[in-house]
Amino acid sequence: MTLDAGGTNFVFSAIQANNEIVDPFCLPAYPDDLEKCLNTLIDGFTHVKDQLPAMPVAISFAFPGPADYKNGIIGDLPNFPSFRGGVPLGPFLQEHFKIPVFINNDGNLFAYGEALAGALPALNERLRANGCNRVYQNLVGITFGTGFGSGIVINRRLLTGDNHCGGDVWVFRNKLYPGKIAEESVSVRALVRVYNEFAKTKDSSLTPKEIFAIAEGEKEGDKQAAITSFTQFGEVAGDAIAHLLTFTDGIVVIGGGIIGAAKYIMPPLMKELHSSLATFDGNTFPRLQMDVIDPEDVRQFGQLISEESIPLAVRGSNKTVSYNPNKKTVIMKTLLGTSKAVSLGAYSYALSMLDN
Repeated sequence: MTLDAGGTNFVFSAIQANNEIVDPFCLPAYPDDLEKCLNTLIDGFTHVKDQLPAMPVAISFAFPGPADYKNGIIGDLPNFPSFRGGVPLGPFLQEHFKIPVFINNDGNLFAYGEALAGALPALNERLRANGCNRVYQNLVGITFGTGFGSGIVINRRLLTGDNHCGGDVWVFRNKLYPGKIAEESVSVRALVRVYNEFAKTKDSSLTPKEIFAIAEGEKEGDKQAAITSFTQFGEVAGDAIAHLLTFTDGIVVIGGGIIGAAKYIMPPLMKELHSSLATFDGNTFPRLQMDVIDPEDVRQFGQLISEESIPLAVRGSNKTVSYNPNKKTVIMKTLLGTSKAVSLGAYSYALSMLDN
């Protein structure tokens, strides 16, 4: 049984052989009320268990970090204030359901699902079908939602780190506000804050969907303020993703509900990835060593599959070797959908843990 635990909703499901075998079941998260939150978890998993033909072998799900995932303890979460001080959530559920419980970061499991059963194999198959020998092995998963989530998979192995903090992006330095964390500009609360700041309003009830509708001219409000909120979101996200790409060198897959506003987020994000940095003597270098390509753009995909090869002579012989100086990677939206990717990631993670 699996769970995608967001700061607003819990989405419960069950996986067998990489396929969802029940309809996803959604309940409110109650992040401010520990008793209601724990009861919701019991109710959700019980609802799923009652639909299954046999007893499940494990529970595996995503929960926003930071946490002691090895021991199933959820720590101080900005989006779940009722968990501050530490809650042994894994042992609590294991005691109730009497089966192993595995918990990991939602960004980690999103990345793991996309790497094993989503965007990464689909992209490699598409490249192969177009006669391209390029094969990608690494993936950076990014989620735009209540908070700023991330995960990294290297050669099909999930990066967790010695302290289960590997790949965390939400506490990166904020490009626009260097004394703040990146999540202060890449989150639901960021969109609301920036909109109200530029529109000179104080409407804390606004949702990202409503701000998007204002940007689209479908809802009354300050259109430019709405666009600015998504622009700042994309700029700070792009800066953080550039840092992740620098040491991971893999494809980037983005999920989360706010990616629905991609038309406003992606241009400033891509501008950041394609920007340059300078040295004190005036030289400039691309922000990234590789070109970042959108594979859904036909022209850009053509650039991705083109194999530019320069023959270089081997001194002291009559031989040549081929050299391709163009480094390329891909940024794309989730193919599975965020909840399904997280569920598949949780399933694969549980299997690996049970095997171990």
